Amino acid sequence: MQKIREILPLYFVAGTQDCRHLGENNAQNLLSILKQALDGGITCFQFRDKGKFSLEHSPAAQKALAISCRDMCREYRVPFIVNDDVDLAFELEADGIHVGQTDMAVQVIRAKANKAMIVGWSVNLLEEAKIGEAMAEIDYFGIGPIFPTQSKENPKPTRGMAFVQDLRKSGITKPFVAIGGVKLEHVRTLREFGADGVAVISAISQAKNVEMMTKALREASR
Repeated sequence: MQKIREILPLYFVAGTQDCRHLGENNAQNLLSILKQALDGGITCFQFRDKGKFSLEHSPAAQKALAISCRDMCREYRVPFIVNDDVDLAFELEADGIHVGQTDMAVQVIRAKANKAMIVGWSVNLLEEAKIGEAMAEIDYFGIGPIFPTQSKENPKPTRGMAFVQDLRKSGITKPFVAIGGVKLEHVRTLREFGADGVAVISAISQAKNVEMMTKALREASR
């Protein structure tokens, strides 16, 4: 398995709900965006298909799309992570799973996994990061939201870029990505403050030129 910090510089998160601006065939739209993002140099992809505009209510279609995304990521040797849906992650033999504070416990995920998997954990508070720091089951954190985001229906309070600095100054050593409303102009500062990378949704999915924006984000995150 690749070293965790090597896969975090430009972490793309997306699902069909993030592609509605491109027309009716959201599944095909996602695959098109993902292909361009992979060509542009993303270092990791998280399949996060959830919410009222996603394929959540069409499990067969959602699984088929996830398989297509996984296979495309494998072609590019980019890790394929599944958000929240542990059963789907196991069934697809995903490279990893990302869960939130109220999702399946990471200890249970590790116990159920029949192979080495990357496990990510969402963190919004210093206290959460300190708990996760001591848990061997967690490989990396998703820290945020840094800025206001439209990608979640009930987002947690925004933390601002200084939160990244605060975590490192407080002794948090685990790898982490900053997520939530992150744009190109924020990337260098977040990296300088101690983030191992940035996780973006709309910065890539809504870019006018996805591949060009991805390359710019990747360059800024070096």
